[in-house]
Amino acid sequence: MKSKPLPADPMIRELIRRAQTATMGRRTLLAGAAAGATGLALAACSTGTGELTAAPDTSATNKTVRWDNWALYVDVDDAGGYPTIDAFEAQTGIAVEYTEAVDDNNTYYAKVKDQLSLGQDIGTDVVCLTDWMVARLIRFGYTQKFDRANMPNAANLLPSLQNVDFDPGREMSLPWQGGFAGIAWNKEQLPNGLRSVQDLWKPELKGRVGVLSEMRDTMGLIMLDQGVDISGKWGDDEFNAAIDEFSKQVTDGQIRNIKGNAYKEDLVNEDTLAAIVWSGDIVQLNAENGDKWDFVLPDAGGTLWNDNFMVPIGSPAKSNVEEMINYYYDPAVAAEVAAYVNYITPVAGAKEAAAAIDPELANNQLIFPDEDTLSKAFVFRGLDNSEEQKYNTAFQSILLGAA
Repeated sequence: MKSKPLPADPMIRELIRRAQTATMGRRTLLAGAAAGATGLALAACSTGTGELTAAPDTSATNKTVRWDNWALYVDVDDAGGYPTIDAFEAQTGIAVEYTEAVDDNNTYYAKVKDQLSLGQDIGTDVVCLTDWMVARLIRFGYTQKFDRANMPNAANLLPSLQNVDFDPGREMSLPWQGGFAGIAWNKEQLPNGLRSVQDLWKPELKGRVGVLSEMRDTMGLIMLDQGVDISGKWGDDEFNAAIDEFSKQVTDGQIRNIKGNAYKEDLVNEDTLAAIVWSGDIVQLNAENGDKWDFVLPDAGGTLWNDNFMVPIGSPAKSNVEEMINYYYDPAVAAEVAAYVNYITPVAGAKEAAAAIDPELANNQLIFPDEDTLSKAFVFRGLDNSEEQKYNTAFQSILLGAA
């Protein structure tokens, strides 16, 4: 994925602020993805009033952090190790169990929601989820409050991200990375490239197109292509026009796959030649498989989002997590992650540190986008409960029909 510390440019600050304050954000509820983390011990309990209490913190005696994250979202070396994680372990003596457990916000939530509702340990101490899902977990009381005294480097959080609607003062969440959704294609098979969502519907791509199971990214790009400002005022008419287009392309067989992070394998094995994707993934796929794919924000625009650290209510390792977050908020460490994952970092000073690693890195538009790039990035506006249910149901019905 990809990281970038954004400078003091007001447009950049505003775009990232909008990304963080959007209360709904990136993926759709995949019904039937029930989950069962069996055998998980009850580490937090109900107060009897419906409120949950955090698990006792055993960090002092159990020097371990279990971290669930998306695929391709931390630096990896040629041997399959994680250099920044390895350095953190050597520096602190805290062992990190890192798992690429998140494929989609809602499928992940479906696996853990029952345990969360009971205040149980869900098997992880920290997970990085998108703004709107973090907003839900905070609203339900499923997260623990940070002790900022354990995270002095949290002061490096960009000012524009320090106070968001879903977590005023950042008491229970801190950004990990942000990024774009746009379109990518196989350059060997499609040498002329793509510029728009409409290009995905070309006859020669029938059955070779992939889209994301994240409703706000797939529908966001289609709506933008239809001339809708997804961060502004729009309603049922605009959404229904886009869902009709989406349904048509699925029914007609133009779209082959609708997936979360698993879409990467489809690009590698060429089941799909073009897709709606997340920006940093393509950089990493090119690094691992040869320079085979290109990525652009469509002419009509792409989406902008952020993922955030949060500690589940049943985790017994909050202090260990805080020490790890503090480590990743060091600008030099943030820059090292940025050099690999190619997503937008929230850490002030990381751009300068990245320039010291590689001057070209600081000029990468997918890591440190300039004003022109950001002018094409839009945040899917917040949805109220009725809209969320209505729009997710419509999108989900198409996913289920395509399964």
